[in-house]
Amino acid sequence: MVDAALRRALPGRCAFCLSPRSGERPWCPACFEALPWNLPACPRCAEPQPDRFSGRLCGACLRRPPAFARARAPLRYADEVAWLVRRFKFQASPRAGAVLLALLERGLADEALAWPQAIVPVPLHPRRSRTRGFDQAEWLARRLARRLEVPLRHGERRRDTPSQRGLDRAERRANLRHGFRVTGPLPRRVALLDDVMTTGATLDALGRACRAAGAEEVEAWAVARTPLAEA
Repeated sequence: MVDAALRRALPGRCAFCLSPRSGERPWCPACFEALPWNLPACPRCAEPQPDRFSGRLCGACLRRPPAFARARAPLRYADEVAWLVRRFKFQASPRAGAVLLALLERGLADEALAWPQAIVPVPLHPRRSRTRGFDQAEWLARRLARRLEVPLRHGERRRDTPSQRGLDRAERRANLRHGFRVTGPLPRRVALLDDVMTTGATLDALGRACRAAGAEEVEAWAVARTPLAEA
């Protein structure tokens, strides 16, 4: 019912500048072009890169490849995108979530959207989920799985890990080691989903759990990627 109401409410005004617009997308062409697109980026972990490194693996992926074969994060966590994510994550704004989901779908190629055989959202620990009252990755994943007509599978966060904020890449990996469990068997191709990807440590840990549960190929999907300097 909420999704149907949003589809009726979204047409008419751009979600960013509120100018009149036409078509079904919740943005105007000018604002869409001005969004912080994540180009270029590391093809393995989607970390934003300078133009001179376009198409090359970043140093972190060369030193320690993540459990996922590819990351897809079409936007950078900055400007209007960061504002939308904060409204969605901390205010549980369904309109912000609908715009973010539309941007994710628009930012992924058709072959990418046709690739997964299941979607696994990054799970919150039950205690944190009760405190926040809202699971943003689950919200996005449930709707995306329905649109792509693939099953939604769930993982379990085995312990309530401390906040990742302020930790470097190695500390984040250590914080999340053996932090997830996924009940198998999973299909061969699985896409992990989160709203924002920072260093990729959370998605890496979840990817390892998915591989242990039978997935042979894993991709990490997020609406936005945080530049490493801001992680």
